[in-house]
Amino acid sequence: MKSTLSLAALCASLAASTAFAGENPMVGGAAMYADKNIVENAVNSADHTTLVAAVKAAGLVETLQGEGPFTVFAPTNDAFAALPEGTVEGLLKPEAKDQLTKVLTCHVVGADAMSMAIKGMIDDDGGSHVVPTLGGCELNATYDGDKIMLEDENGRVINVTIADVDQSNGVIHVVDSVILPKM
Repeated sequence: MKSTLSLAALCASLAASTAFAGENPMVGGAAMYADKNIVENAVNSADHTTLVAAVKAAGLVETLQGEGPFTVFAPTNDAFAALPEGTVEGLLKPEAKDQLTKVLTCHVVGADAMSMAIKGMIDDDGGSHVVPTLGGCELNATYDGDKIMLEDENGRVINVTIADVDQSNGVIHVVDSVILPKM
């Protein structure tokens, strides 16, 4: 009887941990864990190596490991590669740290905003919602079905491709373009 209870408890525990692991999507071939912070998860994503290098170059690692809450719109390596040739290399130079910091903080909101909350704000505002970022940028959020779109200050549309990646200090939404501040 004791071994049956232990087996039942083990099965229940495995089922619960499998269900918990299933709640967060995989990103860049890596599991994203809700009990890890934004930086701890991002470093494991093969799709976000450029973003991680940029966060390190800007000196934002400690900030994004902080308590938060943060919502991070995380551009993929392909999003950075789509910028004009030399842009990423130029931003990663020490003398461009202020500009890099501005670009990166335009991807961060000082709140924990899951996609349903964003859609609710969009609905409450009649179809679009202005999202102020920590970098001082204002993004215009809209949605179509399950797809959330952000328009940056230059009129460029950024699509959320993976939403609701829960973190211990906020949430990540993977995006297909780099948000650029108005220059």
